[in-house]
Amino acid sequence: MLEVKNVSYAYKTKKDKTILNNVSATFEEGIFYTIVGPSGAGKTTLLSLLAGLDTAVKGTVLCNGEDITKKGLNYHRKHNISLVFQNYNLIDYLTMVENVKLGGSGNAEKLLEEVGIGKEYWQRNVLQLSGGQQQRVAIARALASDAHVLLADEPTGNLDTAASIEIMEIFSELHKAGATVIVVTHEENIAAFTDRIIHFSDGQIIKDEINENPTKGSGKVHMKGLYRHFQKTAGTESGVVGC
Repeated sequence: MLEVKNVSYAYKTKKDKTILNNVSATFEEGIFYTIVGPSGAGKTTLLSLLAGLDTAVKGTVLCNGEDITKKGLNYHRKHNISLVFQNYNLIDYLTMVENVKLGGSGNAEKLLEEVGIGKEYWQRNVLQLSGGQQQRVAIARALASDAHVLLADEPTGNLDTAASIEIMEIFSELHKAGATVIVVTHEENIAAFTDRIIHFSDGQIIKDEINENPTKGSGKVHMKGLYRHFQKTAGTESGVVGC
């Protein structure tokens, strides 16, 4: 479980700009979340704090009840969370397989298959891929780690509608497999895929709602191997450990 308690964040300038103002939220295991709101609302800053990429001015970020600074932010990023970015953050001179291997010890080829990338593409330079394909590679790289919390910052922001739906279907399958998935977006139609929608505005949570009828995908994305992936990395056949 990930949690933020009374977290505030501000840019230190001549006129301090408050980005987050006393935010508290709990992200429970196995739930598919979106944090939704307009640009500048503080969504990405909150995700950065959850990921241990930055530290709050006030308040605490906890993983399973423990302050993430206790074992260190590097430990948190390595063992507890994995990240997917809007701009993919792939190494452009490496192949798909080489990029995925940077994420951890997971089987790169198998993970690429699971996210729908065929063998004929594996040795291609990532710059030869479409945006949707690059984001699939980025997701496979995130899955190469042992983490059970996946944080995604505007993962569909650079994609067309069809590719965006495919990416959200992959996240839905990951959620079904046991992952905790937290997606930042400004698009309500993307948020509609998820179980819980946290609405953000001016650095504060203004609404936290349960989505009773998440958008159903095409049914074409089936990643059965991901169930085995999460069971193996959890070390149990019945439950998920981690944040």
